[in-house]
Amino acid sequence: MRNTKAPLLVQFAIMHHPHSDVDPRVGFFDRLAATWDSEEQNPAETIQQLEKRRDLLNFRPGEDLLEVGCGTGQLTGWLAGCVRPGRVVAIDFSSAMIERATAKGGGEFRVADVCTDDLGRDQFDVALCFNSFPHFRDQAASLRHLACALKPGGRLMVLHLCGRTEMNEFHHRIGGEVGHDFLPDNEHLDRWLVEAGLQKTKLVDSPDLFFLRADKAAD
Repeated sequence: MRNTKAPLLVQFAIMHHPHSDVDPRVGFFDRLAATWDSEEQNPAETIQQLEKRRDLLNFRPGEDLLEVGCGTGQLTGWLAGCVRPGRVVAIDFSSAMIERATAKGGGEFRVADVCTDDLGRDQFDVALCFNSFPHFRDQAASLRHLACALKPGGRLMVLHLCGRTEMNEFHHRIGGEVGHDFLPDNEHLDRWLVEAGLQKTKLVDSPDLFFLRADKAAD
């Protein structure tokens, strides 16, 4: 496992988030931020699982990576180590999560909503949505914004350490603001990818892994 506490060049860009009064999920994750690291997820265990899948993720030194739905930045330092000397820009729609993430460093942190906000054009080699895609209230729009932000030849990855059925059932059990936050079926997913200008190159859906890779056409 990489040492995620190594010194890193860090730039913080925290911005006011304009959507907190629109999407109830923002308030849901704001409330969880204070206890996220101690009660919700074990970052060491998560990184250990991701280390086992390095060949699948295929991060390369020098790549610029967009981490979408970074939460409290549990993985950002590890991702920075994977792509150094490339940069990591980590975004989340919860300002409370971003506030905690900035204290850890490891990337450039921004409050942003992937469904509505401009993420830049041709900026990133990789966009990673780890445990976040179901929470995008407009998944088709999010794919369009992510495709725009990718460089020609860039790749989008959606990753969960469980299958689609398991993930959807988990959110259903939680209920409330995230009770209907699901990974879409293949029919919708394929159509949205095409509309966004992305080509699906790999899909794994097993009880212990959901992994989607979709590539933007090279010039």
